[in-house]
Amino acid sequence: MDTYSPVVGIFTGGIWQIIGQLSAFGAFIFVILIVFSLVSWAIMFHKWRQFRRVDDESYIFLNYYRKAGKFGDLLPQAKALPQTPLSGIFLEGYEAIRELIGAAGGKNETEDKPLLLSPKDMEILEMSLERIRVEKVAGLEKKVIFLATTANASPFLGLLGTVVGIMDSFWSIGERGSASLAVVAPGIAEALLVTIIGLAAAIPAVIGYNWANNRLKRYNDESSNFVLEYLARIKRDLTA
Repeated sequence: MDTYSPVVGIFTGGIWQIIGQLSAFGAFIFVILIVFSLVSWAIMFHKWRQFRRVDDESYIFLNYYRKAGKFGDLLPQAKALPQTPLSGIFLEGYEAIRELIGAAGGKNETEDKPLLLSPKDMEILEMSLERIRVEKVAGLEKKVIFLATTANASPFLGLLGTVVGIMDSFWSIGERGSASLAVVAPGIAEALLVTIIGLAAAIPAVIGYNWANNRLKRYNDESSNFVLEYLARIKRDLTA
């Protein structure tokens, strides 16, 4: 006895027949879900590449930072590593230090005496570094929110398509006065297809969103630790 497999049906063209017979509303929901899914996969791939570069550059930058004798010696390396938030924190923090010393009429870097910062300057610098840190980490969060939107909205869009498909089946029963499989099958098939597409869009987006959030939390902690290390070095080298 022959048995029907849904998987076989997909590869023998059954799925394409269902898509070709979608109602206008079902096709609208289907297209939205496909777009959500494609954009989500594109974002996940982009973030995977971006986060990999961030990891590599953070490792390189920290090695340079901990070996550098003076802040000025680190400038070329920091500028060459734009992906990691650590180099951005260092560079903008370095400019903030120069501005504070310039405003206070301090010594410039070409003189033998070290540049000095007052306790008030250190308080201002600490707040500036925290602001810079938040901005740099926030830059890595761009587009991740779309994954959350896809994860939350796709199942409901699929459910909406399911309800409409079932309503269409009942409407067909009322019009034709028959509850035969030939009458209800198209609406039920549409309903199930849209449900599957909704779940297929939502599940990877949930996984991708959780993965990205975990990495962002790690970058947040890493940048916070770097700010503390940076401030400790500034207090040691640039305060009286």
